[in-house]
Amino acid sequence: MPVTDSVNAFVERLAAVPTVPDRTNFLDHSHPGNAVRRRNLELYLSEMLDRSPKVLLLGEAPGFRGMRITGVPFTNRTMFQGPANSFGLFGPGKGYALPVGAEGVAAEPTATVMWEVLAELDFLPLLWSACPWHTHVPGKPQSNRTPRITEARLGTPFWQSLVELFRIEAVVAVGNIAHRSLVSSGVDAPKVRHPSHGGRSGFKRGLEELLLAGSITT
Repeated sequence: MPVTDSVNAFVERLAAVPTVPDRTNFLDHSHPGNAVRRRNLELYLSEMLDRSPKVLLLGEAPGFRGMRITGVPFTNRTMFQGPANSFGLFGPGKGYALPVGAEGVAAEPTATVMWEVLAELDFLPLLWSACPWHTHVPGKPQSNRTPRITEARLGTPFWQSLVELFRIEAVVAVGNIAHRSLVSSGVDAPKVRHPSHGGRSGFKRGLEELLLAGSITT
């Protein structure tokens, strides 16, 4: 799939943010494997541009077994190794690849739950995170840490750029971190339960209510 100049420029801006001891930019140019992740993200954004989603679901931050491995929000390695999902995304022949060493990483369960619920609702939004880099405990890159307010603020221009690029009509916060990021930016966005840690039913119920009310559209 061809990658537009706007998508390429967006990914390069994202890749330019420095890695610090407790926050990893897995898209930067410091490691050859990150080129695979950048390409995966470009493919995802390009394919989603063709789908013209009207809604952005804004999560918290990438997990070390999810986007940290794949480069794509709310995905895990198994999604790139199996058939396309019910929306026709991530299947064979699309160009997605895994970096060296990814095979031994357990699949991120939140990503699986996210796509299961979206399939059940027949609802395909654009997915992103308030802090689009991996925040972790210092010295423990195989861990996840809740992003600080300053880190979510650092990520704000990126979701704002996606809203503009995709002509998004509604943004939904997935969890408290995302909601605070949106509110602090002056966006009056609804919030749904994050699907992790037993939140599947609450997440699905929240989206169902918004769809039924017409607050968001498929």
